[in-house]
Amino acid sequence: MPSLCWCQGCSDPGAAPALGLVKPHEIPMCLLPELFQVPLDGIPSLREQPIFSTRAHVFQIDPNTKKNWVPTSKHAVTVSYFYDSTRNVYRIISLDGSKAIINSTITPNMTFTKTSQKFGQWADSRANTVYGLGFSSEHHLSKFAEKFQEFKEAARIAKEKSHEKMELTSTPSQESAGGDIQSPLTPESINGTDDERAMPEVTQNSEPRAEPTQNALPFTHSSTISKHWEAELATLKGNNAKLTAALLESTANVKQWKQQLAAYQEEAERLHKRVTELECVSSQANAVHTHKTELNQTIQELESTLKKKEEEIEGLKQEIENARELQAQRDSLTQKLQEVEIRNKDLEGQLSDLEQRLEKSQNEQEAFRNNLKTLLEILDGKIFELTELRDNLAKLIECS
Repeated sequence: MPSLCWCQGCSDPGAAPALGLVKPHEIPMCLLPELFQVPLDGIPSLREQPIFSTRAHVFQIDPNTKKNWVPTSKHAVTVSYFYDSTRNVYRIISLDGSKAIINSTITPNMTFTKTSQKFGQWADSRANTVYGLGFSSEHHLSKFAEKFQEFKEAARIAKEKSHEKMELTSTPSQESAGGDIQSPLTPESINGTDDERAMPEVTQNSEPRAEPTQNALPFTHSSTISKHWEAELATLKGNNAKLTAALLESTANVKQWKQQLAAYQEEAERLHKRVTELECVSSQANAVHTHKTELNQTIQELESTLKKKEEEIEGLKQEIENARELQAQRDSLTQKLQEVEIRNKDLEGQLSDLEQRLEKSQNEQEAFRNNLKTLLEILDGKIFELTELRDNLAKLIECS
């Protein structure tokens, strides 16, 4: 099929087909996000608002076996219903960190089925998968199922209204044209759902043509998500740096503002003197009165400016005072920490000394035990000798 990229800025604008005869498979890929503004990465756009959220464990059917469940989240994550008021589209979205693990647009032909007290599932033909949710209680499952049915019915009503509008906007030239006649472009005709497509009536000479599905469109691009969050992080860092620089600049400008206040006060006094001089010198009362009014207005503006500057200075003084208190608390904690470290070192030294003394005492006790054992052995030998001596003396006495 030839490449038909006829969007603005492309090199072949003449390749565009007639607007009323655009075929879904002839729409350039570069125009899909702009035509329908569908976030292909699963991240909700600014136009979409969360209308219901809950937490559940997310599963998907195994694409190979079509029987086993494969967990897509290690723990319970937030699962939310989002509504796009400009397109009347409801989506179920769930993010695990920066990865979109659920990006399912609710259509009238979808059905949410409760397979157990805490588990439910639904099939998404666009994503070519089956999603499963495990809830912590039966109440959460029932609430999610009720919302699913409610938004499904709202999607059906929105689709019927869209079909009615398309029928009203069909032109006679399109109804009488021969060959392939297509309905106005809708998200359903682009994404290729299993819903029945509302097609204008064609003449008997026209032949039906198979609509190619677009289930292959990627809804999750991890690299795009990564770049998106990296850009967000860089923006936050830039804003943080700007705020820090603004605070430092405000602190540095306190002295300058004080000088400006003094200058404003001097200017006010000079203007008051000038008004007095004009009142005394000028003979034209009306001109003097007008000039005085202008000067009074200028003085009021200067006084208002002075008041605002004083309020800003008071706020900055309060911030500086808070910073000083925090610094004092930090210094106090640092000093206490140093004291604790010194005390800890002293205790470690005492503990080491006690360990040495204990080891020395144990050595002395061991030596004492050895000496006592030796003494007992010597004493046993002496007692044995005395026993022999007594026996010999007894024998001598008996013989005599």
